[in-house]
Amino acid sequence: MGEAMKKAFRTIALSSAVLWLAAFVALAAQTQIFDPKTRKWVDYDKKTARQYFARNQQLPDAFRMQRVTFRTAEQPGTIIIDGNQHFLYLVQPGGQAIRYGIGVGREGFGWAGIVRVGRTAEWPTWTPPAEMVARDPNAVKWASGMPGGPENPLGARALYLYEGGADTIYRIHGTPETWTIGLDVSSGCIRMNNDDIIDLHSRVNIGAKVIVLMQGAALYKGV
Repeated sequence: MGEAMKKAFRTIALSSAVLWLAAFVALAAQTQIFDPKTRKWVDYDKKTARQYFARNQQLPDAFRMQRVTFRTAEQPGTIIIDGNQHFLYLVQPGGQAIRYGIGVGREGFGWAGIVRVGRTAEWPTWTPPAEMVARDPNAVKWASGMPGGPENPLGARALYLYEGGADTIYRIHGTPETWTIGLDVSSGCIRMNNDDIIDLHSRVNIGAKVIVLMQGAALYKGV
């Protein structure tokens, strides 16, 4: 076997090993938070989230809005969504981003792609899609639309995500269930606590680029 062929086989083997390891890490990933009392990282699931919010009346530090160092070639004003880590980044000038905690699609409802903000709304009307009405009895009575308000699932603001000129049916929106931030809970929409979506809404322009990362392709320290 020639040296060039051997090198090619070694490259293929190494690439396969790297891909296998990446897949293993992605499958093994579990959302965690740091518990300052025990000084340990703990799994963050629905039960933990409910207990934490009931006890503290706020989200864990990691899921609160904060400015972070963020390296990217994307232009300021771009939104990058890292569903694995449950963070939404709004790119800022000077290698910075505003990071918000988010809730994302539960198993079977995740998605990825590059879309844009087609329109926005304050205290939006929620109209469940026909598929949701068909599978969720609680959505039936709102098939024609639920008026905006504190109990509305879309919360205080909504950014409607479009591909080309078409509505994708996905939104970045608020929620009355603040405790769900940091969890895989939605039917594919990106949810934020109401204070955060109000802040994001005030900063984002119509037409803003939105990058939704594929599951297993989480950002590492904002790279």
